[in-house]
Amino acid sequence: MALFASLSERLNHIFSKLTKRGKLTELEIKQAMREVRIALLEADVNLKVAKNFIEDVSEKAVGQQVLESLNPAQQVIKIVNEELIALMGSGNAKLEVSPKPPTVIMMCGLQGAGKTTMCAKLAVQLKKQGKKPLLVACDIYRPAAIEQLKVVGGKAGAEVFERGTQAPQKTAKQAVEYARKMGFDTVVIDTAGRLHIDEKLMQELEDIKKEVEVTEILLTVDAMTGQDAVNVAETFNSRLDVTGVILTKLDGDTRGGACLSIKAVTGKPIKFIGVGEKITDLEPFYPDRMASRILGMGDVLSLIEKAQEAVTEQQIKDMERKMRENSFTLTDYLTQFETLKKMGGAGALVSMLPGAGKMKLKEGDVDEKKIERIRAIILSMTPKERDNPQIINASRKRRIALGSGTTVQEINQLLKQFDQTKELMKRFRGKKMKMPF
Repeated sequence: MALFASLSERLNHIFSKLTKRGKLTELEIKQAMREVRIALLEADVNLKVAKNFIEDVSEKAVGQQVLESLNPAQQVIKIVNEELIALMGSGNAKLEVSPKPPTVIMMCGLQGAGKTTMCAKLAVQLKKQGKKPLLVACDIYRPAAIEQLKVVGGKAGAEVFERGTQAPQKTAKQAVEYARKMGFDTVVIDTAGRLHIDEKLMQELEDIKKEVEVTEILLTVDAMTGQDAVNVAETFNSRLDVTGVILTKLDGDTRGGACLSIKAVTGKPIKFIGVGEKITDLEPFYPDRMASRILGMGDVLSLIEKAQEAVTEQQIKDMERKMRENSFTLTDYLTQFETLKKMGGAGALVSMLPGAGKMKLKEGDVDEKKIERIRAIILSMTPKERDNPQIINASRKRRIALGSGTTVQEINQLLKQFDQTKELMKRFRGKKMKMPF
């Protein structure tokens, strides 16, 4: 589903009523702010945070300059957007780097928040930046925790340092020495979690912090737990002085409360957000982009970044040439679907589109299964058929349908869709083409 779909829908409804009124009175703005406050509380935003947010917005929104402006509703939305950004942090909070390698990142959090998997996801992010991360197994209590770190570490292409069930602080110290000796510039320590906060957990984390010089203490919290996530963050921060937060499961049924409250309550920034189960589904957190998505304005910058990661410059040039020469084939058509998959799938991109909320577009509206069937059909064709779809007669269609587990009707629909795409490209021939994503 789209991030914070329910909250976005409520806010869009409130602001659409303001937009229809033209000129606004102070009473109308205050009424709208009361509705916004209710929407925030229903999204599980901290009570004090919601109260302060509404007070700040109201103070600016009922000013003479707003009330007398040509488009007061747009001014109010602008103020709400600015205050949302301020609430979540002024900008992207990057990871600190130790002046004396290795940089040591201690991961902490309650059991079930996705901390161990997050270590591997963080390793993927670090490798993209040219870093050489070492993952360290310091969770000696949870059954198979060390094995899990090895599995996800393998997927991330990162080495895992483990010393069985010896004291975690001792393992952490040995890992830093090993990293220094072997040329690892970043050490990511996976610590033990509990089902709830207890003294033993906190003491162990403090012992690790004393034993090694920690650069970052990142707290992993489950965004789906709402206010509980904020309470967890507050407790961990009071004992460990965390440097940042990673919010997980933002692709699930999260109402947004944790995301909008953590920075205000703890004073510590959200540095990353987990947006899926794949090892690559971790994104740097940008308050301005998140505010835009909450208000239904989309997130074009993140969309562009995903496209840049999925498509090379040469692929773009090749596609432009094929469009100019009208030599676009079903193989190229398949490549476009593969690119969509690399970007997280068509459904995952929906919430990044400007106006998706107003158009009532949700992730479920994009039929990913239909896309998979199209891929299966094209992969069941011979190379000759992909290059020359006009040769696909009735008997070939029956063979392709059998091989792809689809129907002849679906194959006809695909071929018709492909012809329409080629026809559209003809209209743009001679113009400078751009990739659609």
